[in-house]
Amino acid sequence: MPTKNKEQSVNIFDLLSEEVPEPEEKGKPKNRRAELLEPMGIKDWYEEGSISIDMRTCRGIECNLCVKACPTNALYWKAGEIGIIDDLCVHCTACVANCMVDDCIKVIRKRSDGTTESFSNLKDVCVLLRNINTKKCKERLKSRYPTAEEYFERHGK
Repeated sequence: MPTKNKEQSVNIFDLLSEEVPEPEEKGKPKNRRAELLEPMGIKDWYEEGSISIDMRTCRGIECNLCVKACPTNALYWKAGEIGIIDDLCVHCTACVANCMVDDCIKVIRKRSDGTTESFSNLKDVCVLLRNINTKKCKERLKSRYPTAEEYFERHGK
């Protein structure tokens, strides 16, 4: 019969009575987030953001679609509900777009230009993506043809 090594045993009461470390500085969570996302090859596009799930309306046990859609595995199934790892969430539209219940998952994110975006159902996601793509298209068109005259010179009237 093997014997236990006294050096390997841990006194849980000593661990619980240890000093709690000071809260992290403002810059550190961002660094930790970057460390977690870098190996996955995912870039964090948003300065700030939050995600919340209304557990009263969530049908997680029946569908689990948001967990399957999450590109960073920030959502996971835990003891009867969907859990969130905030450091992994990149505040994309995947979970909300795949959720079968409107207004169950709410994501708020802040872009680097200061605009805040909020969405909680598929319609919000579609409108948001359409607006983003329209802006990109306009910027691309403006860079290629700064004036209408240049467009007509190149392509005729």
